Amino acid sequence: MDYLIGVDLGTTSTKAVLFDTAGNVIASSNKGYTLYRDEPDMAEEDLNEIFEAFMDAMTEVARAAKDGTILAVSFSSAMHSLIALDENWTPLTRVITWADARAVKYTEELKESGVGNEIYAKTGTPIHPMAPLSKLRWLKNEKPDIYNKAAHYLGIKEYLFHRLFGANKMDYSIASGTGMFNIFNLDWDEQALELTGVTKDQLPQPVEPYEIERGMDEVYAQVIGIPADTPFVYGAGDGPLSNLGVNAIQPGVAAITIGTSGAIRVVTDKPRIDPKARTFTYALDRDHWVVGGPVNNGGDVFRWARDKMFDAESSTAALLGIDTYDLLTEIASKIPAGSDGLIFHPYLGGERAPIWDANARGSFFGLNHGHTRAHMARAVLEGIVFNIYMVSLALEEVVGDLKSIQGTGGFARSPLWRQMMADIFEQPVTVPTAFESGALAATVMAQKALGMIDSLDVIGDMIGSSNTYAPNPENYEAYRELAPIFIRLSRQLQTEYKNIADFQRKHVAHK
Repeated sequence: MDYLIGVDLGTTSTKAVLFDTAGNVIASSNKGYTLYRDEPDMAEEDLNEIFEAFMDAMTEVARAAKDGTILAVSFSSAMHSLIALDENWTPLTRVITWADARAVKYTEELKESGVGNEIYAKTGTPIHPMAPLSKLRWLKNEKPDIYNKAAHYLGIKEYLFHRLFGANKMDYSIASGTGMFNIFNLDWDEQALELTGVTKDQLPQPVEPYEIERGMDEVYAQVIGIPADTPFVYGAGDGPLSNLGVNAIQPGVAAITIGTSGAIRVVTDKPRIDPKARTFTYALDRDHWVVGGPVNNGGDVFRWARDKMFDAESSTAALLGIDTYDLLTEIASKIPAGSDGLIFHPYLGGERAPIWDANARGSFFGLNHGHTRAHMARAVLEGIVFNIYMVSLALEEVVGDLKSIQGTGGFARSPLWRQMMADIFEQPVTVPTAFESGALAATVMAQKALGMIDSLDVIGDMIGSSNTYAPNPENYEAYRELAPIFIRLSRQLQTEYKNIADFQRKHVAHK
């Protein structure tokens, strides 16, 4: 048999999935690693831990393909990461991830100067601490020893390819999330580079997502158990590939992903810039552009609720062999839509779209004597979805009305969350049964790179049957009333986010 491997380089784990050429999962392996938060606003990963996770996951799935041929390996990767390396390609930093917010000061400077809007209009990446543009300005000012020694800057996927092949390339998709890549001429932007003090020679060569590397280091090839000349396709960013993975690449079809973080995205045939700078535009390839908004606060907020408010239930669930999240959603499902007037803003980790404020903080609003922890659990879930809905309103101003919604990510496994999404958006939500959507999409790009297919549309034949959830009128009446309150509150509270964030940085020990 012929096989393809899709690798998903994530924020807290790397997954390798073995598919046959029809898109059926044959084997998978998921290896986790630590997201280091040693100081306020830090979010870093260890390069060796990620590389070992990749090697272990690849070795396990390659073993399952011993009776056939692996045609190619292709990648989905978390975006916005940054690694500084010296002239000998020795890392000077860990992986500074998208979630790292230490560049907030330099981000605010760019916004206040007006230069940020000029850069956004050319790069499609909103001005935010997540972007390498801001991270490099932070390095230059706060870590001059590292900045002055750095000869190369890579992201995590580019580091992996360099270590395996000695390559120094970055696909258009990942490049389009750096804040330094001109999405109209597909090259590094001179004005953005000037702002960082970095030259083109310090950055990888931009290439098509269909670019192929061969000739892996023999040592690594032997460990994995595959031929050294196995084609490795660069693939794309995890956000754009999420749309492809759920067949949301037609106009007006939105993909909503809620995993650790979340996003809503629509594919267009060309880059589209939001005059208010609320949405991003990232490349899938030169013919498919993903316009949307990412949120910092998705499933990780639900995890916070589990750990901080339902610790006893978590212990009970573990003893009974029940998934804690299933138990919490069951508890939340007993509360009516709208949580009896309790609203939760989920900004525990700052926020990206639509407010783009790294100082944002979470809050419950409307608490009264009748509210219980069960109300708080449901309000947390609703707040995450309300926030995505708020992003969708901005998105529609840029791309037009949404015609349908495809759901993916960890939330897609929860019937309560699926129904909640349909009710708040007042639109049917379809969830394809192919949960490994990012890895599957990466292998479809590999098939195109190898000339096996002519169009990405073949993904529609691979994702299997779907479950569709229709809006429940009894629920969306409540959400119609609460959504405007949620939106107005987010704007009103924004005037105090910086003040409370500064207080926390000054007085609260980081944990």
